[in-house]
Amino acid sequence: MIALREAWLAGLFTRSNWLPNVIAGVIVGVVALPLAMAFAIASGAKPEQGLYTAIIAGFAVAAFGGSRLQIAGPTGAFVVILADITARYGIAGLETATLLAGIMLVLLGLARMGAVIRFIPAPVILGFTSGIGMVIWVGQWPYFFGLANPPGTHFHEKVWGLLHEIPGLHGPTTLLASLALLLTLRGNRLPGLRRVPGPLIALVGITLVQYFASFEGVRTIQSAFGGIPQQLPELVMPDLSFSRILQLIGPAFTIAMLGAIESLLSAVVADGMAGTRHDANQELIGQGIANLLTPLVGGFAATGAIARTATNVRNGGTGPLAGIVHSMTLLAILLLLAPLAGHIPLAVLAAILFVVAWNMSEAHRFVHMLFHAPRADVAILLITFVLTVFTDLVVAVQIGVILAILQFLRRMASTVSVTSQGEPDLKHELAIMGRSSLPNGTLVYSIDGPFFFAAAEQCERALIATHTEARTQIIRLHHVPFMDMTGLQTLEKIILQLQQRHIRVIACEANPNVLGKLERAGLLALLGTEGYRTTLQAALELNDQYATNQATGDQSA
Repeated sequence: MIALREAWLAGLFTRSNWLPNVIAGVIVGVVALPLAMAFAIASGAKPEQGLYTAIIAGFAVAAFGGSRLQIAGPTGAFVVILADITARYGIAGLETATLLAGIMLVLLGLARMGAVIRFIPAPVILGFTSGIGMVIWVGQWPYFFGLANPPGTHFHEKVWGLLHEIPGLHGPTTLLASLALLLTLRGNRLPGLRRVPGPLIALVGITLVQYFASFEGVRTIQSAFGGIPQQLPELVMPDLSFSRILQLIGPAFTIAMLGAIESLLSAVVADGMAGTRHDANQELIGQGIANLLTPLVGGFAATGAIARTATNVRNGGTGPLAGIVHSMTLLAILLLLAPLAGHIPLAVLAAILFVVAWNMSEAHRFVHMLFHAPRADVAILLITFVLTVFTDLVVAVQIGVILAILQFLRRMASTVSVTSQGEPDLKHELAIMGRSSLPNGTLVYSIDGPFFFAAAEQCERALIATHTEARTQIIRLHHVPFMDMTGLQTLEKIILQLQQRHIRVIACEANPNVLGKLERAGLLALLGTEGYRTTLQAALELNDQYATNQATGDQSA
């Protein structure tokens, strides 16, 4: 259900709920102000484009998303991807890729893929978020220390270049950035500022210091970007030519996948804090609508922001009204205070992003997983992290997910077993049937676990390699939850090989799902009209009948 309608039906738009949601929305809007500009600059866009993105996306997700508490806008997770797209295709290419990603997100929501997106394993998610945090941190060194942008495109080249530049750091810039970092982390401990967000204290405080001190060489939004226009953005239509779409379909898919992952993670965090439940598919649709609209006003990719959503919940937000007020707050700041924003030093935004990068890295979780997770998960974590840092996020996530899938299949295959059940194993069941032993020349095998492609080979080896020459082999399927096509083909091969050795094959006890697949694959026909029984007792009785018929035939001969 759309969050706006759900909130209306739940009575969250009654007058008694206005004040807490308005207060929460204003606080989140103030928190979002420096972040929106910082993420825009780090992504290769202008600071006002970050504000446009936060205003439009914040409103759209609050109105059309699946979480009543979600706050959307530019986020740190996107910075690495968006900066690369901007460097390759320009800001116009970024806008086109964002619009295409919006279409993909809407389609994912309509296809009800919300639950599937959440199946990405924790080591992969933690590996790429920690890697992104590392890349953002290093990427802000030039602004934090007043250094020139290093040559090279790869992470190690940039780090090496920046390390060589560190001795020539700009003193006033570094001083302001260090003070901004301290205020971001500890500013709300100052008397009278307990409820003021640290990033806002740093933004206002350091801007005032630079305004009155006028340190030479300190770059500001005005000197770097010409200030922020005090007006509403103009409508623009991104280039949607066929050649442009083909060029940007890959980057757009990356934006869509990461946006889906982060927005749903943010919604889960909000649910855990407030005891609500979100609609994952509607959330994808809401995020898609947001990314369809932001490029039309010069914005770029947006998604649910975990930190801002958590701030919303902590400050009393209970419904979409808080998200809408957050957008209106940013709009008011843009229209009323834009000229003052030109004095903001870029060093302040770099310091704020230092904190964002640290929070994204989740160092405590990374270290805990490193020392306590299974070795395979640790390997996936480290591989994803290293690939995120040294190659790019797309490669890292793809390889991380593939490795996780392969590891899962290996673990699943190891749970599948084929056991030979002799008289001691079947003593209780035989007693219930009134039998004391199995018929001569009869072997009973039980398959336990899913009979699928990863386990097919070991099942084949176990069922074919009988150590005694049997006349009948009964295959019990009661512990097989499902079979795939490879499993069906393997079972067919086993039956044919046993029949060629003149061994009767009787299958029994399959669940309705597996039985239907056996019938559709033609295996029941291969076994013969009497080759399948619903119970082990019926299978043994059929075997007795075969033995009696054979003995009668031998006597007649």
